Amino acid sequence: MRHGQAISNVKSIVSCWSEKFYNPITKMGKKMAKESAESLKDKNIDMIFASPLLRTKMTSEIVGKALKLKPKFDMRLKEQNSGVFNGRPFPELQEFFGEKGVRRFNVLPPKGETYNDIKKRMVGFLRAIDKKYKNKTILIISHELPLIFLDCAVKGIVNRDFYKKREKIHTAEVRELN
Repeated sequence: MRHGQAISNVKSIVSCWSEKFYNPITKMGKKMAKESAESLKDKNIDMIFASPLLRTKMTSEIVGKALKLKPKFDMRLKEQNSGVFNGRPFPELQEFFGEKGVRRFNVLPPKGETYNDIKKRMVGFLRAIDKKYKNKTILIISHELPLIFLDCAVKGIVNRDFYKKREKIHTAEVRELN
């Protein structure tokens, strides 16, 4: 699940770790999180893991309350480290990478991480929890890019096909990974 709508989504501002500004979920984001939580009540979820950023913490607390589960926070689920673009308007980051951001897999934003870095930590997280929590239904609450990379990894989508085959994940959207 992706976090509910946050201030950074509304204002199109890059927000990653470490958080440079107060970026809670909005009133709409809270409503979205509650609606998503309702849709998860019959899924027999055993555990919730979430990114430690404020917007995902807030979302996971709403969902956790509805599901009567306490979220566990894991740094591997955080948003991409966008380096010097953190706290800046999102178009500046897009301009740095150019059309479709094909350079993003191997080129670091200054003081940041590449798409390959995100993919590596997300796949590592998935392998670790799969090994430790066999046969458990786990809800992961994170951010758009990390969740897209999890989805692509599960579906076997390779880097060269990423922009053709990836599926965006909207705020508060729940997607099942199998």
